[in-house]
Amino acid sequence: MSNSLYSTEWRIKPLIALNSIAFLLLISWLLPTTRLLWDRFDYFLFTLLNDPIETSEIWATIWAVGSIRLTDIAVGLVMLSFLLWGRLLFRGEQIRSAFIGFIVLLIMMLLVRVGFTEFSELVGWGRASPTMLLPESVRLSDIFPEWVALGLKDSSSQSFPGDHASVILLWALNLSLAAKGWRCAVIWALAVVFMLPRLVAGAHWGTDDFVGGLFISLMTFSWACCTPLLATVTGKLLNILAPIFNYLGRYQPFAWFEFFSPTSVK
Repeated sequence: MSNSLYSTEWRIKPLIALNSIAFLLLISWLLPTTRLLWDRFDYFLFTLLNDPIETSEIWATIWAVGSIRLTDIAVGLVMLSFLLWGRLLFRGEQIRSAFIGFIVLLIMMLLVRVGFTEFSELVGWGRASPTMLLPESVRLSDIFPEWVALGLKDSSSQSFPGDHASVILLWALNLSLAAKGWRCAVIWALAVVFMLPRLVAGAHWGTDDFVGGLFISLMTFSWACCTPLLATVTGKLLNILAPIFNYLGRYQPFAWFEFFSPTSVK
């Protein structure tokens, strides 16, 4: 495994492949014939996940907890921990590269997401979440009204694309550059679990995540990682910030994080 996590050269074949997957998913969602299949998938997945809320208090409680703002913060910390303690996935400078690279990816994705979301609303691709369109849907906010103040989210007037899912998918794609075998399987299993609360609660349709969110993450990831762009930006930031990180790594609590350890640049 090279100490260089990101490509310093143009990787044309993966770039074309990832862009092709992204656009094929989007086109299949837009074409009337295949859209019928996607709509059936959306309805099937939503009823499969949402219906048990009405009959199972345990199921409802689990996903109500998963849908509040505090859990979103906890998920973010778990995602961050894979980058700050990276010995199972990364080696040497890759630990810092993965962390800084992910921050850069998030900034790039924000630009892609804003542009894609604005365009989606302009051409009429936007839509409301299933809990706002399906009368038979079960709302967690009706079962736990006192949790609304905690940020419980079970609806959205503009649910496409899935912005929450795009961040999670981008995180998994970034870690997949180093994760192999069972480690990669764990990363993607966690990504699915992290996306589930909004799908169960009905804040998003399945295609909001697996078409819209995946489109955004694939476009961001491909143009950042299959070109020298991310390697160049990350390398410059590493050179600028390394002295600061090394200095902080001498003191608690920073020394607790492998990310701040001077050994992470060897």
